[in-house]
Amino acid sequence: MDELSDRIDPTRAWVAVAGAITTLLVLGSALFPGRVYDGFLWRYYWGPVVADGTRGEACAVRHNGETTFYDSVAQCQEAAGYAATPGYTTVSTVTYALVLVFMLVGVYFLIQRLDFDYSPATFYALVPFVFFGGALRVVEDVSVAVGPESPVAISFPLSALFISPFIYFTVFFVTLAGVLAGIVLERRGVVDRFQVPLATVGAGVLAITLAWLAYAIQVADVVGFNAVVPLVTLGGATLLSGATWLAIERFAPHVNRGTGYMGLVIIWGHLVDGIANVLSLDFGPELGLPAYAPKHVVNGFIHNYTPKIQPAWVTEAIGGTWPFIFVKLGAAVFVVWVFDERIFEESPGYSLLLLVTVLAVGLGPGSRDFLRATMGI
Repeated sequence: MDELSDRIDPTRAWVAVAGAITTLLVLGSALFPGRVYDGFLWRYYWGPVVADGTRGEACAVRHNGETTFYDSVAQCQEAAGYAATPGYTTVSTVTYALVLVFMLVGVYFLIQRLDFDYSPATFYALVPFVFFGGALRVVEDVSVAVGPESPVAISFPLSALFISPFIYFTVFFVTLAGVLAGIVLERRGVVDRFQVPLATVGAGVLAITLAWLAYAIQVADVVGFNAVVPLVTLGGATLLSGATWLAIERFAPHVNRGTGYMGLVIIWGHLVDGIANVLSLDFGPELGLPAYAPKHVVNGFIHNYTPKIQPAWVTEAIGGTWPFIFVKLGAAVFVVWVFDERIFEESPGYSLLLLVTVLAVGLGPGSRDFLRATMGI
């Protein structure tokens, strides 16, 4: 058994599995389009993207190989076929998580072959790309809000590159380009550390995206700017994460020993997501924002069920989504505690990759949520 494992190249095995899964899905879609493509791939993955990228429709319905759009929930429920609405389902959430783990393994094999520095400097250099992913998603949100005739509108299917899950591949390849460019410059002696050009690329694409959003604010009447949202979101996340960090340093310093200040960034990023959700879902009318609905399973559950178990006057005063902040805080602190010094010593590359991923699943959607609310779309 050991001899067999020694003969198998893990990277080639990963590529073989990825190729086999892709081949099965392609063949299944060709041979059994009604079941494999319409009933699975379209229903849970492409259909929600189509519905999200289509303006003014409540859902998309796939029936007998054709897609029809409806503008009311009642029509969606009555239509024959598979209905898809914007957002995630339990099936897509679970499978996305599995695909994410599988892709992380592939990225780990990639960074092993690239053999670059796994120090905290690399983590910090990748932070702008996480912001970039959230801001890029808002580009599509703005495009939907302004309508197809606006100069800032991006039409579907091109806008699918900015919608989950495809936006993850978009951001990944932009990040990979930054990593490769940095490594090439370092090995040619142009720079001393590849993190400098990597962070420069990240800051550059983020600045371009934010400049585009600022331009949209200027030219589109339906897009505004609400300074209260970033002030409360970023300020609240900074204060709460700082207080949490100081409390950990005072009463449980071993929690921070493995991650150092990277742990503080992790906690801050997840609090941005938690606070942005609470503001959007519970205080939208007070802030002059449109009505938002939760798109993720966890915050949707909290938003829907907390008002059922807490007193009505509490819901009236602080809403029903507030526990999400503490769920995010607790999860972030737990991750920081798990990543002790031993993990970084045994597998620094994989540990760094996981930390960036943990940050991305918090700060990515969090930055999208607070930017979207800031612009009132």
